[in-house]
Amino acid sequence: MSRTLPNILCLVSEDCPPWSGPYGDPLARTPHLDRLAAEGVTYEAACCTSPVCAPSRFAILTGRHAESAPPAQQMTGFGPTPPGIHTTPQVLRDAGYYCTNSEKTHYNCDLDPETLWDETSATAHWRNRPEGAPFYAIFNTMVTHESCVFEPKPGPVGPGDVTVPPYLPDTQGIRQAKASYYNEMERMDAFMGARLAELEEDGLSDDTIVLYYSDHGSPLPRSKRFCYDEGLRVPLIVRVPPKWRHLLPLDPGSRQAGPVSLVDLFPSLAAVAGGAAPEGLHGVPFLGPDRRGRDFAFSGRDRMDEHYDMTRTLRGPRFRYIRNYAPHRIWGQHYAFAWLGQAYQDAERAHLEGRLDPVQDRFWQRKPAEELYDMAEDPDAIHNLADDPAHADTLRKMRAALDAQMVAIHDCGFIPEGSAAQDWTPSRDAKVYPLTEVMALAARAIRRDPAEAEGFMAALDHASPVMRFWAAQGLLMLAVEGHALPRGLADRMAREADPCVRVPLAEALGHAGDAPAQVTYLTKLAGGEGHPRLRLQALDALHWLPLMPEVSLPVVAGLAEDTDEYLRGSAGYLKLRLEGTYDPSSTVFRFDLFKPTGHAGTKGPADSDAATG
Repeated sequence: MSRTLPNILCLVSEDCPPWSGPYGDPLARTPHLDRLAAEGVTYEAACCTSPVCAPSRFAILTGRHAESAPPAQQMTGFGPTPPGIHTTPQVLRDAGYYCTNSEKTHYNCDLDPETLWDETSATAHWRNRPEGAPFYAIFNTMVTHESCVFEPKPGPVGPGDVTVPPYLPDTQGIRQAKASYYNEMERMDAFMGARLAELEEDGLSDDTIVLYYSDHGSPLPRSKRFCYDEGLRVPLIVRVPPKWRHLLPLDPGSRQAGPVSLVDLFPSLAAVAGGAAPEGLHGVPFLGPDRRGRDFAFSGRDRMDEHYDMTRTLRGPRFRYIRNYAPHRIWGQHYAFAWLGQAYQDAERAHLEGRLDPVQDRFWQRKPAEELYDMAEDPDAIHNLADDPAHADTLRKMRAALDAQMVAIHDCGFIPEGSAAQDWTPSRDAKVYPLTEVMALAARAIRRDPAEAEGFMAALDHASPVMRFWAAQGLLMLAVEGHALPRGLADRMAREADPCVRVPLAEALGHAGDAPAQVTYLTKLAGGEGHPRLRLQALDALHWLPLMPEVSLPVVAGLAEDTDEYLRGSAGYLKLRLEGTYDPSSTVFRFDLFKPTGHAGTKGPADSDAATG
């Protein structure tokens, strides 16, 4: 069959690290992926843009990092599609492709899947295309989604067969979760094999480029949701048939060691379609005549479900650099959905009972501002080299590269969620959001140097609400470390007009000895009528201040029944702590109130992505 354009088949698995045969995993039973890799190219340092579903899918769909289009970087954040955004199916449809999606969507913006695709449903298939039309078809399987490890899954791999990484305690629950995951990987491989068999049955293998990848990494603790290789490194295998080998002139069975990002998929597929990629994309093509490599893959995370955090990272061929913009928060914040699995329950219980060694217990401690890991020598990212003089040059280079990348994409993650400043027009107004100035202030904040306190106090008078927010964050980080706050801060808070700024100021004052007044204020704000994400920030702050059930419990108990998934999850956990009944096995996630989103036909704002991330 002769055609002017190749077909494109994307096989996508949920929550998959490269624990498969093509990546040398001895426990994996993935014969179909093994064959695909033998006939194609395996990318050894492929990374997603976010260690969770929806922001990652935004980048895959649009070729732009979600951090550039708030609130798309949040999990979940739903807002209007920014002007000038293009999508992969739109560009390929314009080139004559019949585009199908089966079936997950959840793009973290208001794009309508029904208008993006020729077909988006559980039955969407290239077989429904007009005769002779090239196709772009995505098949996404949920078999390996995080929820697969919540109950034991039978199969050839048992708990005694797996290896527990040194950053996790060796418990039966963690072993069972990992074993179950391997067994589900085998079922996922069978799904992929069935699609490849259909391709061969239709006589299309010689005219179809096949890509296999995952949206992000593993569901075990310190993996999904976190900016380590376990959460960000993904499998990527590309098979190009001989007649199209000029698009990727590499030998079958070859491997590529350099970094590649899933944000590169859009420009790569546009190149396959023979057209120029739209302007403004953040990815670079790894297919086609203009294919090229990259020095680093950029990724980040912001709010995950009910708790706030902010991390940015670069992955090079050897090193991973991480910058933590919320070092005053621990890694192991409670996520209601994740805690449905025994792995997280076991890890927290071992921490509470004092049974962890220092490496394992690090997850339950506050973070350093910076991390640097030699992934060749330290694949589990245990030995932080950020303070090692021998790696000072690498640290400087990656610091500068990360700063440049954040400016290049206009990273909006510094804008507090729910603020009017996060809308497209104000986020591009330097008076409202002076990005480089904000970045410099945030860099001072995460150092937690008490000598900066008066400087943060002065910055509270800045005209930009985002600058004031980060001045408040700087003071909060100092207060958490036990440093004294400047005199007059309470009076300054009383004059602050922006409630997003008042929340961290209230928490800072609460840590500095004024807990009763600030817990009262934050409780009232959380239970008020403001923006749901402002209320979530107030609720989040209450988790870190002294527990005062006589003040907070009535409001928090009401919020534990809220229709907003994240208010409900945060309040449900806090309610148990206020009552003194919390245990790691406590069920906080409310299936009775959960509204699943993110599949074909569900384009409205998600009140949770927990069960579809």
